[in-house]
Amino acid sequence: MSTPVEKWVAELEVLCQPDKVWWFNGSEEEAKKLIRIGMEEEKLNGNPVFTELNQKTYPNSYYHRSHSNDVARTEQLTFVCHDNKEKTGPNNNWMDPKAAKEKMNGLYKGCMKGRTMYVLTYMMGNPDSPYAKACVQVTDSCYVAISMRIMTRMGKHVLDKIGKSGNFVKGVHSIGDLHPERRFIMHFPDEGLVMSFGSGYGGNALLGKKCFSLRIASWLGYKEGWLAEHMIVIGIEDPKGNISYAVAALPSACGKTNMAMLQSALPGYKVWTLGDDIAWLNIGPDGRLYAINPEAGMFGVAPGTSMKTNPNMMRTLKNNKFFPTLYTNTAVNVETDEPWWEGHDDPAPKNAVDWQGRKWDPSVKEKAAHPNSRFTVSVSNCPTVSKEINNPKGVPISAIIFGGRRSKLIPLVYESHDWNHGVFLGSIMGSETTAAAAHTIGSLRRDPMAMLPFCGYNMGDYFSHWMSIGKKLKQPPKIFFVNWFRTDENGKYMWPGFGDNIRVLKWMMERTHGRKAAKETAIGYVPHEEDLDLSGLNLPKETLKKLFEVNLKEWENEIDDINAFYYKFGDKLPAELKKEYEKLDKEIRKSL
Repeated sequence: MSTPVEKWVAELEVLCQPDKVWWFNGSEEEAKKLIRIGMEEEKLNGNPVFTELNQKTYPNSYYHRSHSNDVARTEQLTFVCHDNKEKTGPNNNWMDPKAAKEKMNGLYKGCMKGRTMYVLTYMMGNPDSPYAKACVQVTDSCYVAISMRIMTRMGKHVLDKIGKSGNFVKGVHSIGDLHPERRFIMHFPDEGLVMSFGSGYGGNALLGKKCFSLRIASWLGYKEGWLAEHMIVIGIEDPKGNISYAVAALPSACGKTNMAMLQSALPGYKVWTLGDDIAWLNIGPDGRLYAINPEAGMFGVAPGTSMKTNPNMMRTLKNNKFFPTLYTNTAVNVETDEPWWEGHDDPAPKNAVDWQGRKWDPSVKEKAAHPNSRFTVSVSNCPTVSKEINNPKGVPISAIIFGGRRSKLIPLVYESHDWNHGVFLGSIMGSETTAAAAHTIGSLRRDPMAMLPFCGYNMGDYFSHWMSIGKKLKQPPKIFFVNWFRTDENGKYMWPGFGDNIRVLKWMMERTHGRKAAKETAIGYVPHEEDLDLSGLNLPKETLKKLFEVNLKEWENEIDDINAFYYKFGDKLPAELKKEYEKLDKEIRKSL
């Protein structure tokens, strides 16, 4: 008698009509075999799926070039299919579940003829953790299969865990014909199902990542009493060996990955990496908040990554032991067979092909690497990986950090008055857009908790869920807000950032342990200038004063913009957030 997994895969086999079906066992030998197939047999746009990079300087590393029209998440073609539009919310695209299923099944019919259907059984989180989830994805892309092996805990043991229960999250993926008008990513939260067609790009095709770990998982968390968040997880160690744990949510281009792997500028302080992208937060038996990283790998943006910005990531990329590292849509130095991107430590190569496979001319303005080019690497390769990375209980969280990219207005760091105020700060966070974003440069984009593209249900209900979690916690973490990007009158950054951010993290940890006072303002608690450790840093006192400045007279436009954003959620907006908004609005009007 077939198991629920076998039955489901058999139904997809009839629908998609692959030439053969390959059930992954997750072994190293199997991965090597599939990479060879991707180098010698399987093609994408007439080219090998994988090409080998320089095995001396980039051991166990391979290159993949996607289709030129398939290089990023397609948010406009991503749908969350609840049974009604209100449940989906204004933060998501909605389609009726029945219509969505019919559309996708029509696309899947016969889509794998001449291809192999890979069946990937994997866990999000340590299989021994009570917080982990079992998943199964089918795909016709060997690039996706290898990437998922790096990003998740894959193997036959997952089938044993699922058994005859049928309790697993389902993912169906086909690259299709890569036509942009036949590219859809459909989420069915109540069924724990994701259906993706027409893209081979990570966020659209590695369904364990944003699709399940955030969109589906956020809905599961809402129903089951936990949070799935777009957050890093780090341990901060002081010179005495004491380690405190924090999670941080920062939108794109705000230093999230750099913080996850921070190399401390303060002697005796270390940052340990548990996760660079996603955190699942549960209330532990002791009433504290605990975090696990459901992933096992990192899918990072290559441009801008260097020994200056993120030395530990560069070391991670050269430290391939058991898992391969994949580079997607970077440039390649033809003379050395090494990947290259803008912001790399090496100078621009004289002889290179760009991300589209064309000979690249360094004198032209066109980028050699795509701005969203990526590397996929195992977290086990990271030299700063925490020894708690596989702790099934997770780690207890002392601090929650929100942040954004703001040239003015927002101080370097401040602490919320309490949990409700902290949720308010997270709900209004926003960033000034950069050239890499599809918005006007410098315009403000609200991105609550860095979850706007990833929350799998109405964000008004999501805010309420945060409030309910806070009420259940016996020791709620302190909530902080950071802004590394404040500029002076000449437009230059006032804070050095990178490894010096440890100074801000140190102050936060001292606050969580009650060892430092702070100055109360209308927006939260700001450090006293003498309480930020500036040893070894030549930062003028006047600059520090400006970094901590809170000028409520400058907040008038901000409070109006917050009001317009909140208006979208109507009656779903929690009363607690309305109250926090009104308190701040009153203080701002008083200052005018």
